[in-house]
Amino acid sequence: MPALKRIESRDNAQVKALVKLAASASERRRTGTTLIEGERLVAAYRDSGGTAETIAVGESAYAKPGIRSLVDAAPARVKLLLSDRVVEKVSQVVTASGVVAVVEAPKPPEIPRELGAAVLIENLQDPGNLGSILRSAAAAGIRDVFLSPGSVFAWSPKTVRAGMGAHFFLSIHENADLADIARRCKGRVVATEPRAKASLYETKLDGAVAWLFGNEGAGLSEAGRGIATDWVRIPMPGKSESLNVAAAAAICLFEQVRQRETHKREGKW
Repeated sequence: MPALKRIESRDNAQVKALVKLAASASERRRTGTTLIEGERLVAAYRDSGGTAETIAVGESAYAKPGIRSLVDAAPARVKLLLSDRVVEKVSQVVTASGVVAVVEAPKPPEIPRELGAAVLIENLQDPGNLGSILRSAAAAGIRDVFLSPGSVFAWSPKTVRAGMGAHFFLSIHENADLADIARRCKGRVVATEPRAKASLYETKLDGAVAWLFGNEGAGLSEAGRGIATDWVRIPMPGKSESLNVAAAAAICLFEQVRQRETHKREGKW
């Protein structure tokens, strides 16, 4: 493990690089790296087997035994100890825990010819929504997630923060041709629609199911709607006309989990 390099100057090139990476989406895309913030995310990345490009920790944070142990043990090519004065310079990227890491965005494996369970996302714009969907997908046992061109960058710091470590246990395919992906799905491609005849809770979600979710405001495009093979509605007895897309995704994914668990207990699946 490399020794901690102490930095006291706010004008240090490595500090400036941290700030630039945090602030610039184009820089993250150019370098293929992103920032993960906080003790929990850095630990999740370590547990996934990844080696960080850089780990940076504030002086006061490093004095805490838990963070010191994490920073000392986590694999990284470079480790930086920032003075509290320098931490102020990068306060936009250093969380209350005082530790960040620069990590390479993992490249997904080659897309298989046939897909089973998957999540397909078209033109999603909000990083918090995407992170929440990724977190739900990972928790529900989904492995493959496909994002259309025009969707928010999956590895932005805000998306990674909302994902709470889910990124490191998923295969995230960006700029995916969703029509091609749908053709590879060996089962149904299910989308939600408030006016759909079939209720989510009355729909059998056995076999291979790929879930399709669209933009927060506009929903699915005409091309996207043509991908779906099945439509379901989430019953909403209240006055709200729609759900946040991340909430809808969580409801759908865990209704499928509920059905599977029920059928396993009954010996029907």
